[in-house]
Amino acid sequence: MHHAYVDMHDQLNEKEQCKFKIIRKTINQEITNGQAAKLLNLSVRQVRRLKGQVKEDGSVAVIHKLKQRLSNNHIKQQIKEQVLSLIKTTYFDFQPSFASEKLKEHHQLEVNPETLRLWMIEDGLWKPKKQRKVTYHAFRERMEYFGELQQFDGSYHLWFEDRLLDEFGNPQEVCLLASIDDATGKITQAKFDLHEGVIPVFNFWKEYVQVLGKPLKIYLDKFSTYKVNHKNAQDNSELLTQFQKAMKILGIELIPANSPQAKGRIERLFGTLQDRLVKELRLARISTIEEGNKFLEVVFIPKFNSQFAVVPAKEGSLHKELTQAEKYKLNSIFAIKSTRRINNDYTIQFKNHFYQLEEIQSTTIRPKDRVQVEQWLDNTLHFKFKGFELNFFLLPEKPQKTSRQPAILTTHPLNWKPPANHPWRKSFKSH
Repeated sequence: MHHAYVDMHDQLNEKEQCKFKIIRKTINQEITNGQAAKLLNLSVRQVRRLKGQVKEDGSVAVIHKLKQRLSNNHIKQQIKEQVLSLIKTTYFDFQPSFASEKLKEHHQLEVNPETLRLWMIEDGLWKPKKQRKVTYHAFRERMEYFGELQQFDGSYHLWFEDRLLDEFGNPQEVCLLASIDDATGKITQAKFDLHEGVIPVFNFWKEYVQVLGKPLKIYLDKFSTYKVNHKNAQDNSELLTQFQKAMKILGIELIPANSPQAKGRIERLFGTLQDRLVKELRLARISTIEEGNKFLEVVFIPKFNSQFAVVPAKEGSLHKELTQAEKYKLNSIFAIKSTRRINNDYTIQFKNHFYQLEEIQSTTIRPKDRVQVEQWLDNTLHFKFKGFELNFFLLPEKPQKTSRQPAILTTHPLNWKPPANHPWRKSFKSH
C-alpha cells in the first residue's frame, strides 16, 4: 500500500534522519515496533503514533515541534533587555520591588522582584545593601480597633522634586501632614501644605472629623512637629496649645510622644512615602499642591491602603460621630483663639487693627471686660464674651479719644447721644 508523505529529508539533522530511517523500516516491516522502541528509547505506543504521523506527514513528523521557534531563554533575554531599558529611562531610582510593580502596572511586564534585583545588580543599576546585624527589638503591640489611635505628624521634603519652585526659582520643600491608624496601618488622611502651622493642621483635622468622625486618641511628637524645626515652619510656638484646646472640646485624648522613635509607624510611613510617593508624583507629572492633594485622595491613598493595610485585631471602629452641637460649633472649635481687653471707648485692638463694638449687644458689656477673639479658618473674626457673640465693625484708623463714653453696652439702645465724630454716627460700618 502506498503512503503519501512529505519528503523534508534534506532539512533533517543527523538524529532526525536516523529516527526517520528506523520508522520507515517499521512501516516497511523490516523491523518490529518493539525493536524500533528499543532503538529510539521510546515506548511501543509512541512508535505506533509516530508511524501514523510519518505515513500522514512524511519526514516532517520526526522534527521536534519547538524547532525553529524562539527558545524560552531567547524570549527571556528580549524581555530582560526591554525591562532594563525601561529601568534606565523611567525607573532609574526605583527599588527593584517598586520597579517590578510599575512594570506590571504600566507596561504589562511581569518580572519577579528578586529576578529584577539580580538583573539590575548585574547591569550596575542597583547596589546590593550590606546585611545589617539583626538585633532583637520588641515592637509595641498594635491597638485593637480602627480609630482607637491615630499617629499624626508632618514631614518637610522635596515632594515635587524640581517641578515646584519657590519665589527664587529653587525647588521648594513643602510639608506633608499625615495620620496613620495604629490598628490597621491605613493612611487615614494626608495633605500637602506649605507648612505645618495652626491653619493647615486645623484644616486637616476639621476635615478628618467631618469625614471619619472623632478618633479616641491622637499620638503626636512634641519634640518634632510642634516646635520650630524647619525654615518653612510657621505658628509652631502656639500650635500645640491651640491644638490641645480644640481636641479637649471634642473629647479626643492627645498623647505626646517622648521621641520620634516612640511613634514608630508614622516615622516609618514617611520613610516609605519619601521613596514611593515622590516617584508616583513624578510618574503622574504632578507639580502643584492642589494636584498633589487630589492625587493623594483619589489615587495614592486607596492604592497604598489596599496594598499595605492589615486586618485589625477586632472588628469595628471607635470613631465617634460628631454631635449636632459639635457640628454647629465646628468653625469655632477649629478657630485660633486669643483674648483681648475692651478699651474705654468700646474698641478692641487686634493685630494692628481697631474694631468698634456696636451700641446694641447680645449681652451686657463693660470697659475692661476681656473677650475671646476667634480667627476662623475662613479668615473671619468673631468676638465672644461669656458665650455670646458680639457685634462689631472694623475702623479705618485708630479712633480719636473722646471725653465721654457710656457706662455699659447692652441689649437695647442707650440713653446716650454720641458726639458727631463718634464711629456709631459714621457711615463706614461694615460687618
